[in-house]
Amino acid sequence: MNIQGQAALVTGGGSGLGEATARELARLGAKVAVLDLNMANAERVAADIGGVAVHCNVSDADSMAQAIQTAAAAHGPARILMQIAGIGTAKRVVGKDGKAAPLEEFAKVINVNLIGTYNAARLFAEACSKLDPMDDGARGVMVFTASVAAFDGQVGQQAYSASKAGVVGMTLPMARDLAQHGIRVCTIAPGLFKTPLLASLPEPIQQSLAASIPFPARLGKPSEFAELACHIVHNDHLNGEVIRLDGALRMAPR
Repeated sequence: MNIQGQAALVTGGGSGLGEATARELARLGAKVAVLDLNMANAERVAADIGGVAVHCNVSDADSMAQAIQTAAAAHGPARILMQIAGIGTAKRVVGKDGKAAPLEEFAKVINVNLIGTYNAARLFAEACSKLDPMDDGARGVMVFTASVAAFDGQVGQQAYSASKAGVVGMTLPMARDLAQHGIRVCTIAPGLFKTPLLASLPEPIQQSLAASIPFPARLGKPSEFAELACHIVHNDHLNGEVIRLDGALRMAPR
């Protein structure tokens, strides 16, 4: 799909990987809606790229539906969804105090990362399936965000790993499901990237994390994630695939 002139939705577009992706889409000529819970961040990015900022909670059905409608009113119906919004946590099953981890914390991560991804996908797909097909029969494309933790999660990452493994497991069946509508689905599983969270860590810790990556021995650049996400849109034969973007990193137990 040619990105030029297409309307695109980027959840979590106000910072980190989402911000980089929103900027790359705009550079390539897309009309970008920056969807985020943090409106200050969303408005900052949208102002920079000539897009529109939209308040959105991906795990809330009404909020996501309204966000899609608001973006469509500004840019027309979207054919591109970059589902990047997510949260992370680390909690041992049994803590040092001998108590079990709170169930509500596990549920929150699953709700945002996995159910939120499905929620965004189902509502985008509903709207996209009603669009006229393009010359090649395509109607749209979705890119989800998993993590290497889906495959080699570390101690305490039960909730995060389970949520991202769910996204991985959902990719192929959803691609098969939506093939009849001409909507492609792929997932990127990033490793260690220099997002605002990692960039806030002390430099020695950043260097230690970077040293665990075989090559290149540095943290990933958000722009590299964005470039891959946009390449998936461009490459019409990429469908139902999960792509690790991690410099050959395999996470240690801790």
